[in-house]
Amino acid sequence: MAAGKGRKLVIVESPAKAKTIAGYLGGDFEVEASVGHIRDLPNPSELPADMKKGPFGKFAVDVENGFEPYYVVDPDKKKKVAELKRLLKDASELYLATDEDREGEAIAWHLLEALKPRVPVKRMVFHEITREAIQRAVNDTREIDTAMVDAQETRRILDRLYGYEVSPVLWRKVRQGLSAGRVQSVATRMVVERERERMAFVRSSYWDVEGDFTPDSASQQFTARLSSVDGVRVATGRDFADDGRLTGKGVVHLDEALATRIAEACLPLTARVTDVQEKPYTRRPSAPFTTSTLQQEASRKLRMSSKNAMRVAQRLYENGYITYMRTDSTTLSDAAMTAARSQARDMYGAEYVPDSPRRYEKKVKNAQEAHEAIRPAGDRFRSPAQVAGSLRGEEFALYELIWKRTVASQMADARGSTATVKLAVDTALEGAQSVEFSASGTVITFKGFLAAYEEGRDDESAARADAAAEERRLPKLSAGVPLEVVRAEADGHETSPPARFTEATLVKAMEERGIGRPSTYASTIGTIQDRGYVFTKGQALVPTWLAFAVTRLLEEHFGNLVDYEFTASMEEDLDRIANGDEGRVEWLGRFYFGEDASSAAGLRSLVEDLGEIDAKEISTIPIGDGMVVRVGRYGPYVEELVPAGVDLATGEVAEGAEVPATPRRATITDDIAPDEMTPEKARELLEVAADDGKVLGKDPETGRDIIARAGRYGPYVTEVIEDDDAAVNGADKPKAKKAAKVKPRTASLFKDMELATLDLESALKLLSLPRVVGVDAEGVEITAQNGRYGPYLKKGTDSRSLTTEQQLFDITLDEALAIYAQPKQRGRAAAAPPLKELGADPVSGKPVVVKDGRFGPYVTDGETNATLRKDDDPEAITPERGYELLAEKRAKGPTTRKRAVKKTAKKTAKKTTSRTTKKAAAKKA
Repeated sequence: MAAGKGRKLVIVESPAKAKTIAGYLGGDFEVEASVGHIRDLPNPSELPADMKKGPFGKFAVDVENGFEPYYVVDPDKKKKVAELKRLLKDASELYLATDEDREGEAIAWHLLEALKPRVPVKRMVFHEITREAIQRAVNDTREIDTAMVDAQETRRILDRLYGYEVSPVLWRKVRQGLSAGRVQSVATRMVVERERERMAFVRSSYWDVEGDFTPDSASQQFTARLSSVDGVRVATGRDFADDGRLTGKGVVHLDEALATRIAEACLPLTARVTDVQEKPYTRRPSAPFTTSTLQQEASRKLRMSSKNAMRVAQRLYENGYITYMRTDSTTLSDAAMTAARSQARDMYGAEYVPDSPRRYEKKVKNAQEAHEAIRPAGDRFRSPAQVAGSLRGEEFALYELIWKRTVASQMADARGSTATVKLAVDTALEGAQSVEFSASGTVITFKGFLAAYEEGRDDESAARADAAAEERRLPKLSAGVPLEVVRAEADGHETSPPARFTEATLVKAMEERGIGRPSTYASTIGTIQDRGYVFTKGQALVPTWLAFAVTRLLEEHFGNLVDYEFTASMEEDLDRIANGDEGRVEWLGRFYFGEDASSAAGLRSLVEDLGEIDAKEISTIPIGDGMVVRVGRYGPYVEELVPAGVDLATGEVAEGAEVPATPRRATITDDIAPDEMTPEKARELLEVAADDGKVLGKDPETGRDIIARAGRYGPYVTEVIEDDDAAVNGADKPKAKKAAKVKPRTASLFKDMELATLDLESALKLLSLPRVVGVDAEGVEITAQNGRYGPYLKKGTDSRSLTTEQQLFDITLDEALAIYAQPKQRGRAAAAPPLKELGADPVSGKPVVVKDGRFGPYVTDGETNATLRKDDDPEAITPERGYELLAEKRAKGPTTRKRAVKKTAKKTAKKTTSRTTKKAAAKKA
């Protein structure tokens, strides 16, 4: 709808944000969404023909003339830009109300460049969307901050130079289509290095003794653990290095035999208390959330991915529930501290609130981020009970988490006492004359902030142990008190390798190293997974073998670019540009061309002077005992360089050993993590691969060989079609057309089948699938088939799942008909019921539902369809998220697949592109 004459046009990024703000501004304002960025650097192939051979041809950036970028309006945003221009014609003022960070500032500047307004322009900023905040922002505007725009533009150009120079090296030396990035490559290296540590880790075993003791009755019984033998401390896990060596000084390493002897000797004896210590216990609340800590805690407590946590937080912010979610500040405003203290006092009592507000002063590294922590919006917080009627699922859970953390941050310390007891047993054993046990327990006498919130832990086992210690209450004891030994058992342990990163711990590690910024954590983790460098196993991030090859190439030939300190210093330099303390052009010049004064090589010279890179060597990862993993064009495989029977050091062949003419190889299946690929596992794969291609016999009907293979996605059987067979089958084809290649029949092995024991009869049964079960009363054929998601029946377009693979061979027609007589639970054969109903759309007024489509779940109101994103759960999606997806799809307009006419495209490009020559105008806006 067009804005009336004299109305003020406000532009924000998202439709949801526009809707919320419009409700606070009234009829004098028209609020519209740009739906994110409207301009960007084009791919060089998309440049106008006359520019492809010019200075912009390689990067869409002229590196020789001040790193001038060439921007174009995104093709799917041309309609939106035209709409904004139409609204601007009737407006009296333009308010650019994008987010108050570098990215938001850049969007505002690009809008200014693309729209070229002739009315006054004001930059409107706020960090929460409440009526008071929006009205304050309208009356307290500023100009666009060109230093922040410079910083964001530098970041974009830097990423383009990095990606376009380094990625082609990966294409040539590792695999086509790979990508490198300033932050993503460093994050990938962190995950790979952790996996290398796990691969090199040597487990060590150690023993101790656990016992139960009591002064007089079972009600006072407590557990203690052996801590020293003859005055020497007993070794624990922290006393061993990653290579298995005992590095602890002045410790005794117990084996199973000695630990068992000590336990047996203690059982009939009496222990005595030798020392009791009691100390006060105090625990302070955690600071309010920053972007990093919110992502970490959402991962620990809500099992949300970083990307999904930020998506939900974005919706909460845009709908006025929380403050801006990209920040590394822990500061709370005076009004927020008052609100938190007031709610804590009302809900828990005056004694739970300290006399003065708690102030969390953390230095903000970055001028782009908001200057306040993430908290509930407004000068008075809405409690979880008050928002329960408007928030559901993930949105409610995340709001509750933020509310609890904020309120708890202003509450009193938890207080209590910690007691430690030491007790001795005189065993008179040789080598263990006297042993000492110790136990500790904490008693919380005042819960303080713990009544509202307790921060999660990344190490779940340590968290459980600490929780148990805090709940353990020791009996009142004093030195010299005798204790009965109720139980004594030897307890064996093994050291554990370093834990893999989770999304939470990777974000934490990146923040500690200064790599990336709040606005980039989630996208970085998403990118390294989407690029195939990392996959998840439970919550753990596991690197692929491809990541090993890419990381090795970058470490050996682009060491600076994946160096942690260098990457952190780049982030600090970008912050300096945002603060106006560093020039964009000068900094980019040093990065790309190098510095003569310090003889530091620039990116261009690094790429030009690479020298010879041995692609095979880069993609080879030794795993020991003459075994290596190689990353090939079609995936990773293990190769035996030194066969069994050959001495690794001398190469001498043992008498009677058979050495194959070519190295043995085996495909590595996707379910094997790198740290699981030991030499023993490699030999196991090689033995299975020895059966790969094993001829099981001939099919009596066709005379073709039936073979068993070990494929990347599991074992399977297939038939060998000779060229003569293909020629016979194609003989009757018209000569004008090339005969289609005859495809061999192929079938996966059942889950309970083994490649080594598979016989011809079983293979032929597998190849006989799909099996015709019979025909129903209407003459429709029913078949039993094995698919990607398991065994199923098929009748026309109606399919039904089977419970076991064996049913494919055994199920009868009557049993199949009985299955079809039951109502279908879910599927695409009939019009399936919606997965979820979301209510009436605020724009169309029609009911919005979630459906399962051919390409995955989507939301629809009957007029507009919008596919759910990767992190949207069809079962848990909220109505607001559904409306947001539909609004975004409407804003983009219908998808057109018509091929553009060359002349028209060229003309349009000239109209919708611009160089960055008018930044001075932005400074005066």
